Amino acid sequence: MSEARVRGTEPIQMPTPHGTFEVRAWRGRDAEHVSLLARGAAWPGEGSDASQPPLVRVHSECATGDIFGSYRCDCGEQLEKALETIQREGGAVIYMRGHEGRGIGLFEKIRAYHLQDLGDDTVEANVHLGLPVDARRYDDAADILRALGMGRVRLMTNNPEKDGALAGLGIEVAEIVPSVIAPRGANRRYLETKREKMAHRLGPSHD
Repeated sequence: MSEARVRGTEPIQMPTPHGTFEVRAWRGRDAEHVSLLARGAAWPGEGSDASQPPLVRVHSECATGDIFGSYRCDCGEQLEKALETIQREGGAVIYMRGHEGRGIGLFEKIRAYHLQDLGDDTVEANVHLGLPVDARRYDDAADILRALGMGRVRLMTNNPEKDGALAGLGIEVAEIVPSVIAPRGANRRYLETKREKMAHRLGPSHD
């Protein structure tokens, strides 16, 4: 396993609509990231089950969803759900910058959106642009989790690539916690493509 290559700031307290988080910024290999830590009722050593690992969401940035509330995806709603749940239960959101558009960047993501408007699904659009379907890496996320003392986690995700990548980088994923958002007309095809072509764990409610 490679030596950690992230550097963190000192923690600060950040009040939000979901409660106060302990926030640190991190400089990683190719981008800067943010961790938001909450010590909820199920925090190890403080709750009724001291062996319960912290709940973690490794969230890929999505300017259109996270900032503008776009309904083309479920990213903004997943982030809000993660912040709310982790504030209650204890754990951390690791906000991964440089992951926009599954790693292709904002400019190329909007180009891919144009092809989707013409009929492509999310996978087909990237392929037609000559881009990877998913270019994200999770080395920085694994290093940030280790720096926070979170080598064993409950991971809030539907994406098998994410938990597989973290496990391969030495993070023990003790449990997968689904992060399912009810589909909308505007993102139904997006969610179906995630399930059918990328093996995301999305149930029949997304049919």
